[in-house]
Amino acid sequence: MDKKKDVLVSVVMGSDSDLPIMTEATKILKEFGIPHELFLTSAHRSPERTAKFAEEAAKRGVKIIIVGAGAAAHLAGVIASQTQLPVIGVPIDATALQGLDALLSTVQMPGGIPVATMAIGKAGAKNAALYSVRILALEDKKISARLSAYVKKMAQEVEKKAESISCPKS
Repeated sequence: MDKKKDVLVSVVMGSDSDLPIMTEATKILKEFGIPHELFLTSAHRSPERTAKFAEEAAKRGVKIIIVGAGAAAHLAGVIASQTQLPVIGVPIDATALQGLDALLSTVQMPGGIPVATMAIGKAGAKNAALYSVRILALEDKKISARLSAYVKKMAQEVEKKAESISCPKS
């Protein structure tokens, strides 16, 4: 576990096979200059490691935890049960059910154990990072300004694409 105090977002995975998906979250966090870390743990195979991570995250300065997991996808809920930090779940397509099992496991937390749940896969990982940015922007004007610029850039890209496909006026 990284002991750095400047980490604001922890990106957690249940398996190293989740890295290609969760990298989408780290790309966004890097783009916004958000200090983050990657952490690998398993709710089932390393429960003590998971509990220790969840219990110590806030003490280390982490503000938000993004958790990717496939199949039974208990990791986000287990972490949320042991911290008061916001937890954002990213279901991973890791089984024959194409991530539907992970989505249902992540979204169906019992009352009192909140986990914000994103879409399955890369879009979910990207949105989890953007959701983290939005949370951090509430109290950080620099992040808020970067977020406004990002949103404006997305809109400009749509306009540019629309111009390239527009039909001539009759």
